[in-house]
Amino acid sequence: MKIKYEVKEISKELAVDFVEKHHYSPVMPSITKHYLGFFLDSALVGVLTLGWGTRPRDTFKKMFSGFKDEMNKKNDKGEYVNHISKYYFEIGKMCMTDDMPKNSESQMISSTIRWLKNNYPECLFLYTMADGIMGKCGYVYQASNFRYGDKYFTDVYLMKNGEKLHPRTSKKLCEENALFLKEKNDGRFDKLKRKEQVFWLTSDFMQKKGIKRISGYMFRYIYPLNKTAKKYLKTKSDYDWDQSYPKDDNLKWKDITDKKNSKEIPMPKFNLEIGNMIFNKNSRSNTLEEFLDD
Repeated sequence: MKIKYEVKEISKELAVDFVEKHHYSPVMPSITKHYLGFFLDSALVGVLTLGWGTRPRDTFKKMFSGFKDEMNKKNDKGEYVNHISKYYFEIGKMCMTDDMPKNSESQMISSTIRWLKNNYPECLFLYTMADGIMGKCGYVYQASNFRYGDKYFTDVYLMKNGEKLHPRTSKKLCEENALFLKEKNDGRFDKLKRKEQVFWLTSDFMQKKGIKRISGYMFRYIYPLNKTAKKYLKTKSDYDWDQSYPKDDNLKWKDITDKKNSKEIPMPKFNLEIGNMIFNKNSRSNTLEEFLDD
């Protein structure tokens, strides 16, 4: 069934409220430029956010080293000559109401691609990742003809209450971990790169707090927005973007709380309910609009 959405930008507050109700992981990305609302008969049935990860230029240059010199160019004021939006946008959150038909999300992506072409005609790519840690290998992107690039392991913390915590938001726990080492009179405290700072939680601290460090796959997908972008996939990228799509049997999880005794495990059971949030409660709706002035 062909679905004709009305696509328009909505407020951050409306988008956050919708995502918290309908997305499996309600914590919002830190850098969001556009909150797109998808309407049918004036009713909001879907939300998709566009922005970037924490180090967008590094992310893009890692995938497309052929753009390195161009992306690094700065003017006399030390500002980048080309904004990151010339190269790509990344899908942050995407979700719909439960009553929408099965193929609604792929049509939602098609509408997003049209929106990008109309509003950012110079933009080359729409980029996204499927969260293998959450059992997602990217079927909706496969159905939307995205190119698959590669997979890589990434780590998260599984808290005692079932909450999933990204290492970037574990600063307070890392500070607590450093004090833990100091109180133990542990020689590791004196070897910290920066005094009283731990970058990854130590095994003994995690065991004390009931925390697990889980490793799982992330899958990279990209969609070229024009003929030039298709050419660049072959001439400027370091990846083979025509690999066979991953399936459920490609998913893998490891418990690396104790790296010396890491082990493969079934998919962890995360509790992502808003009411269960303790460690993520301050990062539910972060944005970094000033980033756009880079």
